[in-house]
Amino acid sequence: MSAIPVADDVLEAEVAVLPLPEVATKLGLSMNKARQLLRDGQLIAVRRDGELMVPADFLNGNGVVKGLAGTVTVLADSGFDRTEMLRWLFAADESLPGITPINALRTSHGTEVKRRAQAMAF
Repeated sequence: MSAIPVADDVLEAEVAVLPLPEVATKLGLSMNKARQLLRDGQLIAVRRDGELMVPADFLNGNGVVKGLAGTVTVLADSGFDRTEMLRWLFAADESLPGITPINALRTSHGTEVKRRAQAMAF
């Protein structure tokens, strides 16, 4: 079994995070399946006090925020590591609806977010 990739904790203190067991429960998954989401790049985790934590903004009432996995893939293809992805997803960008890429994804503006992620590769 491969190790779970973990980003450096570059999140602001006010960004809510959830422990992985809670993420698994909210998604209706086993812990193994939740860990697989991290390995597959569908979610990004940080380690706080020795525990894997996932930003709460990555989830909504229906599961993982639509477009997050695709955005993470585009960023990975552009050479971003997980820490850089996390920093970019939560960075303020006044030109985006929702102010940050993750908030834009949460408000159904995934196409614009992915377009910007793709543009950074060039």
